[in-house]
Amino acid sequence: MSRTRSTAPRKHPLLTLPAQLAVLLGLVVLGLVGPASPAHAQSPADLAATGLHIGNGRLLEANGNDFVMRGVNHAHTWYPGETQSLADIKALGANTVRVVLADGHRWSANSAADVANVVTQCKANRLICVLEVHDTTGYGEDSAAGTLDQAADYWIGLKDVLAGQENYVVINIGNEPWGNTAPEGWTDPTIAAIKKLRNAGFQHTIMVDAPNWGQDWQGVMRANAQAVYAADTTGNLIFSIHMYSVFDTAAEITDYLNAFVTAGLPILIGEFGGPADQWGDPDEDTMMATAQRLNLGYLAWSWSGNTDPVLDLAIDFDPTRLSTWGQRVFNGVNGIAQTAEEATVYGGGTPGDTQAPSTPGTPTASGVTATTATLAWSAATDNVGVAGYDVVRVVGGTETTVGASTTNSATVSGLSASTAYTFAVYARDAAGNRSARSGTVAVTTAAAPATPCSVGYRVVGEWPGGFQGEIALRNPGTAAISNWKLVFAFADGQTVTNMWGGTPTQSGGTVTVLPVSYTSTIPAGGSVTVGFIGGKGTTNTAPTSFTLNGTACTTT
Repeated sequence: MSRTRSTAPRKHPLLTLPAQLAVLLGLVVLGLVGPASPAHAQSPADLAATGLHIGNGRLLEANGNDFVMRGVNHAHTWYPGETQSLADIKALGANTVRVVLADGHRWSANSAADVANVVTQCKANRLICVLEVHDTTGYGEDSAAGTLDQAADYWIGLKDVLAGQENYVVINIGNEPWGNTAPEGWTDPTIAAIKKLRNAGFQHTIMVDAPNWGQDWQGVMRANAQAVYAADTTGNLIFSIHMYSVFDTAAEITDYLNAFVTAGLPILIGEFGGPADQWGDPDEDTMMATAQRLNLGYLAWSWSGNTDPVLDLAIDFDPTRLSTWGQRVFNGVNGIAQTAEEATVYGGGTPGDTQAPSTPGTPTASGVTATTATLAWSAATDNVGVAGYDVVRVVGGTETTVGASTTNSATVSGLSASTAYTFAVYARDAAGNRSARSGTVAVTTAAAPATPCSVGYRVVGEWPGGFQGEIALRNPGTAAISNWKLVFAFADGQTVTNMWGGTPTQSGGTVTVLPVSYTSTIPAGGSVTVGFIGGKGTTNTAPTSFTLNGTACTTT
């Protein structure tokens, strides 16, 4: 079969990078990486690097501590004013942020001063900083993309800024540096760029992305990983696989990651998505669970600002408005709040810390709906510091983790209407010590609402003759809504000229919207978002009523 993948909804409002993915039925044979000893499997004492480095196939800190990245991507080059996002990402529990930069080939280059400030902000917020050049995205298929050689020159121009930051910075040479056209061309330029940086004196850990728009569905990186790794004279090289709709089965995910681990080759999931889109439905649960089982890093795409907000973790860069995807990544099972450990260079994971936090207070419940409940508890204390809390559902003698938080409150979602639940909380510190369980709280969810939907409408921006709008369609019920039809009317002659997340038809002022594949199902207690560009006159009154499948929705 064939699929089309565009990075546009995920990467930037100006990107339109359609690429055909020929995905074979069943498991795709992705190369010949086998159980071989890597050419540079070294102990920390053997390495020349002074900071983050690779030892025995693992990413280590200078002191030999095993460092597992848990974080997100942030599109700094397109939103340079959103540096507060680094503090917000840290506050939600991340230990790493991957920062989008540009080398000037496709987008305006981030200056040395700007990059220095990003590094300073990462350090101030106790984050490990992965810096990447985005201009290389889709080279060989997208004519606008730059080369890895050009990206290497950009890094060399920043050497004075990056020298001495080896404890804090990983250099990701270029994002998704090859498309689907002749991806075998990826190997030699990747080796050449690595050697160019090493010859220039860089001792940082270097990260390299896979071809096929980062997803390596033809197995080029997998087949050539050993040779690429051997080309790095320091051995401080880590591979990055991006997992979107190509990785929609558990077998594909575990097979790919296990192949690198078995071969002793360092790897992480440098980008991944979860929400279904027009190319498929990534299996994010298996991605996160497998990364946790194998102690591999993962960096979710992306904090905020995507053209199609389906992959925005935070809505409008607001950390208090996490999307369903954001809640999954930060507070879900195997999520950031539950699994991230701060780098020891900042004092996290204090060696020798064996003292568990005190028991948190018994939680209280508020804001209980048919599908959610907000829990709050008095904070625990610890001799070093509490890193986070795990929320569990208790059924008899069995516990199931249902959420995590870095603060002393959490909202548990996905509950069933008119159902009794019992919850409790554990505290944990950066060293992994866990408190005794708190007291329990009993919660009975509300009955399913009579209104089948709720709609939030807003104008994102306006200009003479036009505007951008957004419709958040929410399902407060306990059953998913599939193949929906939304109808509303404009009062001032507005017209929809382009839409993503839905397919519009318009008759006069009345607009009918049908879903596209990746918004076709609104999960129970969840939502989907439709965005559009519209034409307008001098007045742009918002619609006042919406119907879903013929039934009126509430508006917010």
